[in-house]
Amino acid sequence: MAQTAPWHNWGMSDKHDPSATEYFNKLIQFRQATYQHLGTAKDALFELSDAVITMPAVQSFAELSCSKYFRRGWPSLYEALQDGRPDREQLMGVYIQHMQVDGRPILAGDHTAWSRPTAYTLRDRTVEHQPNPVPGSRPITLGHGYSTLTWVPEKKGSWALPLLNERISSQETPFGKASEQLRKAQRQLPNRAISLWDAEYGCAPFLLATADIPADKIIRLRPNLRLFGPPSDYKGRGRYPVHGAKFKFKDPTTWWKADADFEMQDPDLGKVHIRIWNELHFQKASQCPFRVACIERLESKGSRRLPKMIWVAWIGNEPPEDTIWWQRYLRRYAVDHWYRFAKQRLHWTLPMFSTPEQGERWSDLMPLITWQLWLARPIGVDKPLPWQNKQPEMTPGRVCQGMSDIFTMIGTPAQPPKRRGNAPGWPKGQSRQRRPRFDVVKKSQKQAKSAQLTA
Repeated sequence: MAQTAPWHNWGMSDKHDPSATEYFNKLIQFRQATYQHLGTAKDALFELSDAVITMPAVQSFAELSCSKYFRRGWPSLYEALQDGRPDREQLMGVYIQHMQVDGRPILAGDHTAWSRPTAYTLRDRTVEHQPNPVPGSRPITLGHGYSTLTWVPEKKGSWALPLLNERISSQETPFGKASEQLRKAQRQLPNRAISLWDAEYGCAPFLLATADIPADKIIRLRPNLRLFGPPSDYKGRGRYPVHGAKFKFKDPTTWWKADADFEMQDPDLGKVHIRIWNELHFQKASQCPFRVACIERLESKGSRRLPKMIWVAWIGNEPPEDTIWWQRYLRRYAVDHWYRFAKQRLHWTLPMFSTPEQGERWSDLMPLITWQLWLARPIGVDKPLPWQNKQPEMTPGRVCQGMSDIFTMIGTPAQPPKRRGNAPGWPKGQSRQRRPRFDVVKKSQKQAKSAQLTA
């Protein structure tokens, strides 16, 4: 195990932060704790995560074995992902222990696609949504979908720290996987969380799947929805009413007087006009009422990128800020920054594995890497490339550029490799067979509904 190093000999740490020793020890403790939960092949998996951090550009997955922090041969990369069994819930428990939260934690959830359109021998591929840059083509791809639940530690910035990053199988839906992740995280969190979700989750199935979770939700709503108000008084004939008057977002004539109506200056959106209505619900989720805020941007051009009106819903207990709770939704975009960072800098979608299980274990390393960067941020030193300018704030990419010096100081809990002799090779007389090909699974609405009912 790595021991506490003489940080006073590293002059730059004293200038950066007077409590550098505390930050170094915290990072060492985190690495040792997570190392214990990587299961079989934990040495190779841990060294693989260090190799990812210190290698900014690779052409193939095997090139990660060329890092000086990966002390094994290149076949050990694939063997580690075949044999490894990271314990996701135990790792999430370690992440939560290192959360520094003043008040209620802010979580953000979303899902993305790992595109594998030509992987005909890869099992359980599905049709996934992915924005396509080619005009006129459908925004879909073939591959695996991944659902991610992150903790957003800052009010502004590009940091999002994943708690869970799991594959959505062909028998699951994004709603079911997201609700399962939120339930697991809230079970270990000390306080009631506020979770942020994109417009795709603004529907009745997601509200019903998360109704029993003690966490509040802020969800963006699509601008073409039709909601219903509280039921009207019973007139003594027929069944008791379930729905009230219709509330159509695109038809202002159906809007009744708002419970709150005011204008304010927002630092991100500019001058806005806010209207808030209470006790609205979806037609298929009448038992899940929520409040809706209409944010009208008075200085916006009304384009697709800068919409003039934004609809946001609060589901749960009474919000801590009665009229400005909708501002918290803007912190959700940090998860989009993390997806871009993981795919481009952490090489998340670079490998072309032959089984879904290898991809899942490789994806379990992405939260581990991101949390190490977050804990190393106070002791990191900005080392820009010649064409880069210095930044006042340490972004995940800038922390990566200085992690090699930190690893040199703290060492690694992974044990050195041991020779196991030569591989026996392919058995004589045993014929080789082509890998089977698998069809792409297309989720129908009927399958999606059955998956939501069983979730």
